[in-house]
Amino acid sequence: MSRADFEVLVSEALDEVPMELAALIDNVAIFVEDDAPAGDPQLLGIYEGIPLTERGHYYGGVLPDRITIYRNPTLAICETVDDVIDEVNITVVHEIAHHFGIDDARLHELGYG
Repeated sequence: MSRADFEVLVSEALDEVPMELAALIDNVAIFVEDDAPAGDPQLLGIYEGIPLTERGHYYGGVLPDRITIYRNPTLAICETVDDVIDEVNITVVHEIAHHFGIDDARLHELGYG
């Protein structure tokens, strides 16, 4: 799958986030990169920033948090286009959940591991 097609899937996954939640996402930039960091080559996505639950009165004037979705590791674990669509949706929700302060243990409980 081309990068452009993969980026469309990420965009569509973001469009599926309920408006009530999407309106609460604050100061976050979303990126697609081909490869995960060398230290974790199977990583599908990552949230880097300060979750909403940890932002205090001091929060301001900072660069946006960053969500990155990795194309090649996602494609490597998927057999069909439908698998890619499902995995992208799960990964996007997973990383947005981190922005809201939800940890991996809770995400696994909810089926977004």
